[in-house]
Amino acid sequence: MSSKFLKFNVELDSFITDLEKKIKTNNESIETFLKQEHNTYASFVKPIQMLEEKLEHFFTPLSHLNSVNNSDETQKIYADSLPIITEYSTNISQNIDIYNAYNKIQQNEKETLNFEQKKVLELNILNFELSGAHLDAKVKQRLGEINIKLSELSNNFSQNLLDATNDYEYIIEDEADIEGIPQSDIQSAKYEEDSKTKYKFTLQMPSYIAYMTYGRNAKIRESLYKAYVTRAPQNAKIIDELLALKNEMSKILGFDNYAQYSIKSKMATDEKSVVNFLQTLITKSIDQAKNELQEVEKMSGKTLQSFDSAYYSELLKKEKYEIDEELYRPYFEQNRVVTGMFDFLNKLFSIEFKKVEEKLWDEKASSYDLYLDGKLKARLYLDLEARKTKRGGAWMHNWQSHCLDEEGKKQLASSFIVCNFPPSTSETPSLLRHDDVVTLFHEMGHAIHHMLSSVNENEVSGVNGVEWDAVEFPSQFLENFAYEPSVLKLFASHHESGEIISDEMIQKLVKSKNFLSASGMLRQLEFSIFDFKLHSKIYKGDEVQALLDNIREETALIKTPSYNKFQNGFAHIFAGGYAAGYYSYKWAEVLSADAFFSVVDEGIFDSKTAKKYLNVVLNGGGAKSMQSYFEELMGREPDPQNLLRLNGIN
Repeated sequence: MSSKFLKFNVELDSFITDLEKKIKTNNESIETFLKQEHNTYASFVKPIQMLEEKLEHFFTPLSHLNSVNNSDETQKIYADSLPIITEYSTNISQNIDIYNAYNKIQQNEKETLNFEQKKVLELNILNFELSGAHLDAKVKQRLGEINIKLSELSNNFSQNLLDATNDYEYIIEDEADIEGIPQSDIQSAKYEEDSKTKYKFTLQMPSYIAYMTYGRNAKIRESLYKAYVTRAPQNAKIIDELLALKNEMSKILGFDNYAQYSIKSKMATDEKSVVNFLQTLITKSIDQAKNELQEVEKMSGKTLQSFDSAYYSELLKKEKYEIDEELYRPYFEQNRVVTGMFDFLNKLFSIEFKKVEEKLWDEKASSYDLYLDGKLKARLYLDLEARKTKRGGAWMHNWQSHCLDEEGKKQLASSFIVCNFPPSTSETPSLLRHDDVVTLFHEMGHAIHHMLSSVNENEVSGVNGVEWDAVEFPSQFLENFAYEPSVLKLFASHHESGEIISDEMIQKLVKSKNFLSASGMLRQLEFSIFDFKLHSKIYKGDEVQALLDNIREETALIKTPSYNKFQNGFAHIFAGGYAAGYYSYKWAEVLSADAFFSVVDEGIFDSKTAKKYLNVVLNGGGAKSMQSYFEELMGREPDPQNLLRLNGIN
């Protein structure tokens, strides 16, 4: 009998006390397990796995709440809890007795363990070694101090960025300065003060993108751009501390640098292969990117500044493809897009979503039960609209993982998808840009990767245990379908008239897909190579900017203003999990492009590859390497040429 899904609830008043109690109980349980006369996978590894899983069940709602309903109270409790949870995790990962027990079980039971259980042991033993379990007490203490400090610094980095984003607003009073901006964005910006109509633009994504893309006043664009790229200057000091601590930790553990430490648990085999991979893509993209820039500059009649590129690119896109992004938004009303995406997934994988009525953290959040072939499989939580208390960007976060617990009872999976789409009001619906639709499909790719896993060991179920440079494969695979005519026809209907999007509109969208694609590729490669090189030796202070400037000499075709401190907002690597791993997006895109073309060539909905993808990749979670899953799926090695084909780069 399947256990029910957890109820979303955070008792902020007692959270720290409850956390300390749970950790105390966990530590006592582990001590009891260690005293057992004969430890086996069933009596030792499985119960410890489930202790960790249940602690995640308790902690994840606070982490989630702090990201989507951030307040002084959530900030304080989250900040206070980080040292507690980090110290506990460090102590577990450095416990030599557990490490020795795992090694012994691996030897004793190698003939009887299944491949999922073997993978759990393999990953845990690697994690113990990467945490310094085998080192002496004094060194382990220092590693513990570093881990606590790293978690605090990452949280501070993220909070500084959110505060800076929320602190800025640009007020426009002259109607001429909002000419050309989409009506839905004007409505969002509009307010009355002192009997005057004014317009407020902020650094939150829907508002910022609206003015940078459509705002005619170059001075206002520059003001917004400058405010955006100079957010959180105090993060420069945090970057120095993070880099120094990661370097120190890597050296203690026997690595030359953090990049070398990081790829030990990834698909990439060494640093050189990552740098060569990125450099090859730069070489293949650069000429086309230069031609793209020339075309935009020719149309604009001037040398472009950084704050001009989005505006003039949009004008060229309209001229070249006769496509007006704003005309598409009425066809992408948020609720219809969600329903249509569910319909698409039903046709592709035979999965169904049924709405659940339950009280969640915000009235705009919703939840759905996922059924596979008529059987309840998982629960999905959606929170899609921007608000001041929400961290920027879009992400998927897993909560429960599919597994059998220590008593053999099945636990089902659950996950959150969070986005920052234009907010709906009682008068206006949330109308998405096509880019938003792509983002939703991307995050859904992550979510179904977690929720459709049938693995029985939670530490390698769903997204758990998947190599970091492969984890974007399922998300990128799904996002590509947001451009497919047969998929768009499922949900792109005008929110007022109900008219289905025309073939002509779809063709224009498809043709414009790779507009400035080489420039976009170059920008992502700039981020990736900066991240990887930054973690390949120790940089501090002005050296960080100097490294970025040096890379930009090759990759930035528009001269970047000296005031641009992009790194202070690079949350993916300084507050997320992508340090020395941002290259993963491109690495995984080789896999996703390859698999995607196979499904399209087979007609999408009748595709055998799609069904096999469900059974092999989504079902398999992290129980095998993604390389072996890919080879099982496609019957061969990945073909990097498909990445360039997908992006229209010749």
